[in-house]
Amino acid sequence: MAQLPCVSAARPLLAVPLWRGRWRGSGGGVRRPNAAGRRVAAGVRAATGPVVAAVEAEVDDEDDDEEEEPEVERYALGGACKVLAGMPAPLGATALAGGVNFAVYSAGASAASLCLFTPDDLKADQVTEEVPLDPLRNRTGNVWHVFIQGEQLHTMLYGYRFDGVFAPERGQYYDVSTVVVDPYAKAVISRGQYGVPAPGGDCWPQMAGMIPLPYSTFDWQGDLPLKYHQKDLVVYEMHLRGFTKHDSSNTQHPGTYLGAVSKLDYLKELGVNCVELMPCHEFNELEYFSSSSKMNFWGYSTINFFSPMTRYSSVGMNNCGHDAINEFKTFVREAHKHGIEVVMDVVFNHTAEGNEKGPILSFRGIDNSTYYMLAPKGEFYNYSGCGNTFNCNHPVVREFIVDCLRYWVTEMHVDGFRFDLASIMTRGCSLWDPVNVYGSPLEGDMITTGTPLVSPPLIDMISNDPILGGVKLIAEAWDAGGLYQVGQFPHWNIWSEWNGKYRDTVRQFIKGTDGFAGAFAECLCGSPQLYQAGGRKPWHSVNFVCAHDGFTLADLVTYNKKYNLSNGEDNRDGENHNLSWNCGEEGEFASLSVRRLRKRQMRNFFVCLMVSQGVPMFYMGDEYGHTKGGNNNTYCHDHYVNYFRWDKKEEQSYDLYRFCRLMTKFRKECESLGLEDFPTAERLQWHGHQLGKPDWSEGSRFVAFSMKDETKDEIYVAFNTSHLSVVVGLPERPGYRWEPVVDTGKPAPYDFLTDDLPDRALTVHQFSHFLTSNLYPMLSYSSIILVLRPDV
Repeated sequence: MAQLPCVSAARPLLAVPLWRGRWRGSGGGVRRPNAAGRRVAAGVRAATGPVVAAVEAEVDDEDDDEEEEPEVERYALGGACKVLAGMPAPLGATALAGGVNFAVYSAGASAASLCLFTPDDLKADQVTEEVPLDPLRNRTGNVWHVFIQGEQLHTMLYGYRFDGVFAPERGQYYDVSTVVVDPYAKAVISRGQYGVPAPGGDCWPQMAGMIPLPYSTFDWQGDLPLKYHQKDLVVYEMHLRGFTKHDSSNTQHPGTYLGAVSKLDYLKELGVNCVELMPCHEFNELEYFSSSSKMNFWGYSTINFFSPMTRYSSVGMNNCGHDAINEFKTFVREAHKHGIEVVMDVVFNHTAEGNEKGPILSFRGIDNSTYYMLAPKGEFYNYSGCGNTFNCNHPVVREFIVDCLRYWVTEMHVDGFRFDLASIMTRGCSLWDPVNVYGSPLEGDMITTGTPLVSPPLIDMISNDPILGGVKLIAEAWDAGGLYQVGQFPHWNIWSEWNGKYRDTVRQFIKGTDGFAGAFAECLCGSPQLYQAGGRKPWHSVNFVCAHDGFTLADLVTYNKKYNLSNGEDNRDGENHNLSWNCGEEGEFASLSVRRLRKRQMRNFFVCLMVSQGVPMFYMGDEYGHTKGGNNNTYCHDHYVNYFRWDKKEEQSYDLYRFCRLMTKFRKECESLGLEDFPTAERLQWHGHQLGKPDWSEGSRFVAFSMKDETKDEIYVAFNTSHLSVVVGLPERPGYRWEPVVDTGKPAPYDFLTDDLPDRALTVHQFSHFLTSNLYPMLSYSSIILVLRPDV
């Protein structure tokens, strides 16, 4: 016998208290009937003018049909607040004169209510008051909205409850028992202290959004964007908590925004003029804690994209999150005062809700099939490798992302964004078709979910947005689904890229692998083979050797294998293809000769970064040789492995740290090392061991070049990655002499000869018999920089 198809039943609808087709008043206030048939004034006031006009200009219409039933006025919070229809835009909670407008998108919900909390009730996991939303009066299209009139709201928090079909096989997760966070909430409140569960050991306590104030409580002190040209940047990838959490930081507020403020002088001394913050959006560091002792330290598991991480602030959730926002703003303001731009690492590729086994926190309970990329039977696409994939090119989602970026630029004053797994943002969305993107069909267009798009609508919107003009946009141009777009990311001549090919090529050449001399030379020139044909420039390449994901610089020259057992995944996690070299012995405890070689190699990598065209970026701690013990995936450790060791930095003050600081300074002094365009033969000349005879053969392990420079006259740079020492020929320049500045084959402080070095003249004199013959000896695995000086 044929069976009926299996259809999931809708859950019971929220109670809808109606009185003759309209909502009854809620709360304890007196119900006073108004004449039916309200009309809305059409005036527009500033950005939120339509909302102001709508909620303030509802007036009685005495000419309406007398047969219409009167509409009951509604009240909340014991009659202290009046409940009005509100307006559908802007989305989120918007503070206005006299109250707050709430608007949230949910296409599939059959019922909705606004849930209000006092901070104490939120801790007790109970809703202070629930305001049901009338599907007729409080819904426009697919947006639910309400205006709460009254001043009492500003000390409260809010969320939403939605009802509808719960059918995971159809991609629907409406759960009337769950209060979800508004995606547009400007701060999310749950737990006040980092790493500490809620009472009862709850790692996922009820969360709620901050209700904004109608006025600003922060003094920007005239802060304006620094607007550095990207070619002039030196980028420092930094974990906000890890930067000052170690006891040796000696800060008053370790691991917080204020703690980082106290170390801005250090970054300025280092020569950094841009910090790239690892995720500072709201996430749950205890997301793994209920099943293991691991922490989500890195933060690549976002709960809310508008909210700064409240537990990175010294004040936690005080003042309903307003103080945490102001503390983040303080960090940005003070960074700008130090001449440092702030770029945020944003994770618009997945969220903390995971796959079908994950929690319902926000997007899933509001409109799962809109916000996530789904297969026909409701399965989650997993191009992120983290359980779900954000449906970036859906019209609603891409508008949400642009709104979020605008907020961080206009309200929080950040200078740019690095987009994690940005290739996901180029994939076609669920139910993608040319009609819902462009308004009309394209003949022969057969694009399935997840297909890479030539002109992704989201990237188009961001690239051409008037408010985001001039903001730095950096793509991590790959994803976990195998899409690799380095050099081919849709860019509109605006987007830069984390240049993963630079990293791999430089690692291969510096450790002495055959066959990479030519590719290494291209890296030194800003990777023209990747960017020139598409109209981009060298500064569209963000050059790096190490980042948060993978080996640190010290571990890159210490370990041939990863050691990730402490992550609890039997060493299966993390990258296996590290292109590292331990210099002859595995691990930190090695012979003196191996340790010396490792020091040379770390300096060689840093020299390469600083003399390459493009934008140099290095990871927090690499400037003093921070080690993670060979663990190349430390996402889950909230301890010394991920903490900046200020005590170790002090130990290296006259060694590796000094060298790195002086190299960043040297780069800024040289006009030729941050060119607007790719270098040509007019100023650049390649050399081999012999002058003007470069060796691009398969077995070549030597690359050298001379470059004309407006401030230094000319510089000569050479890399010898052979196990053999060599003597190199220098260009003849009558009336001038070559003077050594950098030689990584020398011990500190002679690895970088500064003018104030006490015995500098004697050190240079020791090489005079070579220099007078335009020669210079190079140790194996070393690099040198010489500058041209008048021969007086």
